[in-house]
Amino acid sequence: MAPLNFLENCFRYARTSLFGRRSVRLRNRSPLISFSFDDFPRSALYVGGEILEKYGASATYYTALGLMNTDGPVGRIFSVADLPEVLQRGHELGCHTFDHCDTWTTHPETYERSIVRNREELHRLLPGATFSTFSYPLSIPRPETKRRIEKHFQCGRSCFQTFNSRRADLNLVRAFFLEQCKGDVAQAKAVIDRNAQSRGWLVFATHDISVTPTRFGCTPKFFEEVVRYAVESRAKLLPVAKAVEAIYGLQ
Repeated sequence: MAPLNFLENCFRYARTSLFGRRSVRLRNRSPLISFSFDDFPRSALYVGGEILEKYGASATYYTALGLMNTDGPVGRIFSVADLPEVLQRGHELGCHTFDHCDTWTTHPETYERSIVRNREELHRLLPGATFSTFSYPLSIPRPETKRRIEKHFQCGRSCFQTFNSRRADLNLVRAFFLEQCKGDVAQAKAVIDRNAQSRGWLVFATHDISVTPTRFGCTPKFFEEVVRYAVESRAKLLPVAKAVEAIYGLQ
């Protein structure tokens, strides 16, 4: 998901935040941090994933199977062989619609069909695998789209450059896109500190991890600094699905 123009974002958020809510109180006993990658470029697993694994952490890879084996704005997208690799290495596969639908402009019925197709294609490619969580591509959802994702997923992750504190709308989970720091690690460290103080749930998001990243990604050096500081904050680093269990007090 690419962050929106500020005024457009405010308009859409005002319209969607009050409806289709699935509000829960955060019951986690310690701060939580989740790392997630949208579109699942291969570098997110083979560079970003290795950095996380070095620190004993795992991530959520939001996957639009219609993008498989393509070259996109975030670099080379995953191949079919990368799907089991994610799970074998202890990470989570999440849903990003099959067609990488624009969340605001796509009709909710069409959008849901793309969700179902993505799930069916995953079952075909990787029998027994399933998607538990969701990330909205490109923009924030209409209220009706929020309602429709609830019956399919534990949560739907959005944007908003902040963390979740005290209560979270599981149909509109807030996330912080690392590429928006423009390489300034102090911004990421500041939100980690605020999350620790609030005992909240911070969901980091980005796309590719490369020494020459696209404008949607970040460098390995920057990413590792963020991961290291997250560990030092004494937060639990959990993929999104496991973090949802923790906010319900199940971990």
